[in-house]
Amino acid sequence: MSRHSIAMGTAVLVPTNRIVGFTSCHAGSATGYTPRMPSAVHGAHVLHLLREHRKRALDPVDRFSEVIFGLIMVLAFTCSFSVAEGGRQEVRQMLVGALTCNVAWGLVDGVMYVLTSIAGRARTNLVFQGLRAADPATARAIVLASLPEGVAAITDGAEADRMAARVRTLPDLGWKSAFSADDLRGALASALIVVVATFPPTIPFLLVEDPTRALRISNGVAVVSLFVAGWSLGKATGLRAWRVGLVMVVLGSALVAVTVALGG
Repeated sequence: MSRHSIAMGTAVLVPTNRIVGFTSCHAGSATGYTPRMPSAVHGAHVLHLLREHRKRALDPVDRFSEVIFGLIMVLAFTCSFSVAEGGRQEVRQMLVGALTCNVAWGLVDGVMYVLTSIAGRARTNLVFQGLRAADPATARAIVLASLPEGVAAITDGAEADRMAARVRTLPDLGWKSAFSADDLRGALASALIVVVATFPPTIPFLLVEDPTRALRISNGVAVVSLFVAGWSLGKATGLRAWRVGLVMVVLGSALVAVTVALGG
């Protein structure tokens, strides 16, 4: 759930583009649409996922995207390694290159996480300021534009008006766009995940003397890692875990092939 969402009445106003839970006792009757969850998904499970999301610095999509990105980067090094010409010195150079590359991209991801978080808080401030200053019609439009697409589709004008009115009654909390401890935790998580993803495919080169055998083991570990990352993503988002795992294996392999072909 977005770090700056505010409950108002029976809905949740979300100034950022993160997807959050939404409940409304009038949405179904007002719009003719009754939200239904797939039969295999239970409300308690959805609630558990949302609560876990709020406890963590990164949401599941962000976490497993970082894992997959780190794996693809290191695979670009291992798959371009020539076992015919590679000795221990070449193996060492490949491992150092893969690690330093992922460390550099981990730092970039951490900085971008902080900038994105600050921009999200600034947008939150802008939305609330606009709701307090706007006329009723404009405030309603601001509310609907701020909601995720799926939530806005089941929110009628009366509900949007109530949300805007609720915002006007709230005290100005003086939210700041400055750097926060949550930003630091998220940035460190982003960087560490990318760096840690370097190790599973590279460990075989440290333990196995034969480069050809080490490369085969490394590729097998990478495939398993991609599947596990996809499976975990599927579990966290309510999708079929095994199917998402297989998709990640195929997609990750294709991206590695493209990266190597382009000289990455």
